[in-house]
Amino acid sequence: MGKKRMPDLYRAPFPLYSIKVDPDTGLVITAGGGGASKTGIKNAVHFLDVQLVGEQRYSATLLHSHDTDTRATMNMAVGSGVIAAGQDGTCCLMKFKHCTQKEGKAAHKDAGNSVQQGNARRRAGKGDRGRQDGAAASGDTSDIKDETAQITVTGLAEVQSDLNPQDPLQKMVRFSPDLSLLLTGGTDGHIRVWEFPSLKKKFDFKAHEGEIEDLDISPGNKHLVTVGRDFACSVWSGNQLVIGLNWRETMPQIAEKTYRYMACRFGKVEDQKDALRLYTVQIPHKRDRKPPPCFLTKWDGKSLLPMLTAPCGTEVISSLAVSDSGTFLGLGTVTGSVAIYIAFSLQKLYYVQESHGIVVTDLAFLPDSMKGKNMKGNNETALLSVAVDSRCQVHTVTNRRYFPVWLVLFFCGLMVVGVIFLLQNLFPGFI
Repeated sequence: MGKKRMPDLYRAPFPLYSIKVDPDTGLVITAGGGGASKTGIKNAVHFLDVQLVGEQRYSATLLHSHDTDTRATMNMAVGSGVIAAGQDGTCCLMKFKHCTQKEGKAAHKDAGNSVQQGNARRRAGKGDRGRQDGAAASGDTSDIKDETAQITVTGLAEVQSDLNPQDPLQKMVRFSPDLSLLLTGGTDGHIRVWEFPSLKKKFDFKAHEGEIEDLDISPGNKHLVTVGRDFACSVWSGNQLVIGLNWRETMPQIAEKTYRYMACRFGKVEDQKDALRLYTVQIPHKRDRKPPPCFLTKWDGKSLLPMLTAPCGTEVISSLAVSDSGTFLGLGTVTGSVAIYIAFSLQKLYYVQESHGIVVTDLAFLPDSMKGKNMKGNNETALLSVAVDSRCQVHTVTNRRYFPVWLVLFFCGLMVVGVIFLLQNLFPGFI
């Protein structure tokens, strides 16, 4: 733990805002860009192949770069071969396919009239050379291959997901666990729920005064949780408000409206099949010269009662992730630090101060296995982080040493026998 710059897993030639791991293909998908400004900074979605090297190290290979023209992808959701990308005030859906090398070549050959493949061919020539030059100029040391034929990307649909008249911006997008719904939230304070894949709008309701900060939906689509800048964390059933959460029940000494919710995530409970937890992050509403701590709160995911609140440092939290097993929480900060917490106790397990040096925009845990391959190695967990500094890093926690239960019992037995012998010597006739 401490202040050190982690080695980069990958470096893009543009600011990175979102990272996701596709559970079906094992691809790591990251996106960002420079937006509409004419600075020469590209806007793209990058598809990475991440491999475990040895027992603890990881390497990343760029398989494909999908150009998004003048719009940077600020947030993403991935499910069933589809990317839902937040670009300005719209949600753009793109279908991607990860072919084998042989299938990819065949698809590439047969797609002569395809706009996407045409773009891919152009990138494989001069554009691809420019991308590599740009990556080299930005200090990219990752292994870059031009294997465009392996991945095809096609546009599916686009919906207006934020209607703010001044500056429309989608801030959050998420698929429901069963992939039947797509949920979006933005600066107009509305939650919009779309049936997927038809994209028929199911709900459109004002959830918060001001911007939506985060949202998540529980398994079975029972509860939708939303976080706004209006100090509220609300639970909905459909478009009906069920309850407003109050984390201060666990910290009554905290004055009202000194903190606001920043993030929310549902998570499993390891070894408890039907149990569910909700995690929220609270950050100070105003910054003082002496920064107060941020807080993590764990809630029962079904009764929605607070279970535990713990401080998580004075750096303002910018992103939250929960591991697939529900064992670990990942936190990123506005100053570029990355931490991993134990979900059960909310204790800090790993921390690197200013690993990125600038705001951490998104986090994603690597699953234990991808495409049948063990991705943990000798690590207990691995967390991916991206930031505005264009860097993608991996943060690992090596397996902690555990004593077998039988060994603990053996030593306890020896201690009991030792104590009995000692008492017999000190007090003859004790037994």
